Amino acid sequence: MDISSGKKSGTYQIPITSSVTLEGNLNIPERPRGVVLFVHGSGSSRFSPRNQYVARVLQEAGIATLLIDLLTPQEEEQDRSTGYVRFNIDLLSERVVEVTNWLTSQSGIREFKIGYFGASTGAAAALVAAARLPLVVRAVVSRGGRPDLARPFLPRVKAPTLLIVGARDTQVIQLNQMVLPLLQVEKQLVLVEGATHLFEEPGALEQVARLAREWFESYLPA
Repeated sequence: MDISSGKKSGTYQIPITSSVTLEGNLNIPERPRGVVLFVHGSGSSRFSPRNQYVARVLQEAGIATLLIDLLTPQEEEQDRSTGYVRFNIDLLSERVVEVTNWLTSQSGIREFKIGYFGASTGAAAALVAAARLPLVVRAVVSRGGRPDLARPFLPRVKAPTLLIVGARDTQVIQLNQMVLPLLQVEKQLVLVEGATHLFEEPGALEQVARLAREWFESYLPA
């Protein structure tokens, strides 16, 4: 079922190839100003409580959200034992591109401006997809991301990009600082004081959500 058939918020089966279909949870608030596609990180899913929290904050600001599973159940089972698929940025970014193409094909949502919110390795997949869709993707936010895994594509990213890292996540800070000069767009690296990689500290995730909301409000104009 697609959005043009009358359904809006809810769970969708999103075709990727003839043999691969992904599930996604779409939430469309009243009079949305845009839609943000969430790209989860290693070993996570659309049910990530951290991403769901950020999504609720965006929805309250009038921004639609789509949280997807990047892997099929069979691939997730394989990945649990091998860990290979979660670091296959080419595969993951191609799926982000296909989900974005699905969004732009839906008559009920195709006019929305599109942003990406990526976490961990999902941020790399989001940045690669943004580089491949420079006329479509308007803004990118990375939470504890690995933009270094998207290094060859960073100069081609046209969407303003916000990198959010925990101030105590020293290795990821270094990786973000290392590749920041490769981004040739409006960009910002923000460190959340006292936070580690998962932003589990009191108030840390709230700061992430506020920063993301402000970034998307700036670059996904109504």
